[in-house]
Amino acid sequence: MNGLKRLRGSVGMRRLVNETDIKTGALVYPLFVREGQRGAEKILSMPGQFRYGLDRLPYVAEELAAAGVGSVLLFGVPQKKDAEGSGAYDKNGAVQAAVKAFKSAGEFTVITDVCLCEYTSHGHCGILFGGKIDNDATLTQLQRIAVSHAEAGADIVAPSAMADFQVRAIRAALDENGFDGVSIMSYSTKFSSALYGPFREAAGSAPAFGDRKSYQLNPANTREALRESLEDEKEGADILMVKPAGFYLDILSKLRQKTLLPIAAYSVSGEYAMIKAAVERGFLDEKKVVTENALSVFRAGADILITYYAKELASGFKGEL
Repeated sequence: MNGLKRLRGSVGMRRLVNETDIKTGALVYPLFVREGQRGAEKILSMPGQFRYGLDRLPYVAEELAAAGVGSVLLFGVPQKKDAEGSGAYDKNGAVQAAVKAFKSAGEFTVITDVCLCEYTSHGHCGILFGGKIDNDATLTQLQRIAVSHAEAGADIVAPSAMADFQVRAIRAALDENGFDGVSIMSYSTKFSSALYGPFREAAGSAPAFGDRKSYQLNPANTREALRESLEDEKEGADILMVKPAGFYLDILSKLRQKTLLPIAAYSVSGEYAMIKAAVERGFLDEKKVVTENALSVFRAGADILITYYAKELASGFKGEL
């Protein structure tokens, strides 16, 4: 028996020589907070996930802390929408209130999604003029949103609108308002993917017309994807992101070779829904496939994994399913 086989011999030995591990502290749990709602509403396309009312957040925080998850990514689901997405920077909005709830519940790192799609009546990620995105007007709104999240106590703001120069604009607005200590996690390499469907149902953020191909990335393009992330680094991003994770591990690996910044990977709603569907039909072992999937993301070079399976991964699937 050669040395490699001996090292693979026992569970303890395999753990000892693991080159990649799933670090609990590197897991981020994304969740949806619905304005004006109490309790928890099931998301049909994402079994096991909910739209939470503010009254449920202390219990969610307790569950996360018990599992060992210390970071959350918040998405708001508003009661009302308008063409400018003004509800996104309402000081009493769903995300702003949720930030305060988590900061008062314990030692959580609170990340907020900075975008307009959940809040606009047309469902696009920016302000429209003549049916097209007005980049300058969009930047102004993104600045307002980011500052309102920082005022509520967010540790990290995460712009996802893919607007040109959004990181530079948000960094300037945060600094000007005294929030130079708030970090930016940019959705720097965000593809126009077919895997966002369940999220759009959960957040009510599907575009009313057209699509987002004009401002999200072409899945066929590697160099463009890397260029977008490196541009955001120059603009002042503290953390870069590849989204989705699973179909774009090659991009993640290549970006790892180009930057010294931390890289987050988002295992998105469609990835979660596909695993759940296969598990429910008895085709896959949930613990094994979720663990293997997470390992593949970290092995490719991610420092942070945003996943709807954060609780299960952190707790080793003990008492979580």
